[in-house]
Amino acid sequence: MSKTDGNLKAAFAGESQANRRYLAFAKAADQEGQPQVAKLFRAAAEAETIHALAHLRAMGGVGQTLQNLEAAVAGETHEHTSMYPQFITEAEQEKADKALVMFRFANQVEEIHAGLFSQLRATVAAGGKPTPTKIFVCSGCGNTVEGQAPDQCSVCGGPKKLFREIQ
Repeated sequence: MSKTDGNLKAAFAGESQANRRYLAFAKAADQEGQPQVAKLFRAAAEAETIHALAHLRAMGGVGQTLQNLEAAVAGETHEHTSMYPQFITEAEQEKADKALVMFRFANQVEEIHAGLFSQLRATVAAGGKPTPTKIFVCSGCGNTVEGQAPDQCSVCGGPKKLFREIQ
């Protein structure tokens, strides 16, 4: 890998993390009654997204839909079969209870994502178009479901009101 390739990867990671961090900061500022501060954090988060996506495109990280689905399946599978199990083990050993709960939730949800992406990959690979369906995400743990939001989240146990429909 060239230095530029490494720099693109590092820049993509940094810009992506800055986006999420600034959105979290905006939410905190809103909760503290600081709307102008929140607005600037959201604006900066949007700018970081523009940068991150440009870096990803420069790396050749965005392909055709089937390639993107294959990459998503591979990434989600790695997370739920390798990455999160290791993180869970280490959090258990260190008695890091807060991290452990979120690692377990994320691990379960990444497996769900891998399955959902796999289903769509099979449809697209066969030349089909997926059937339009509603998709909901639990704001407590990230659980992702198709069709209707359940009365209770199967991952974190949260109530139906935690689910938000994704457009």
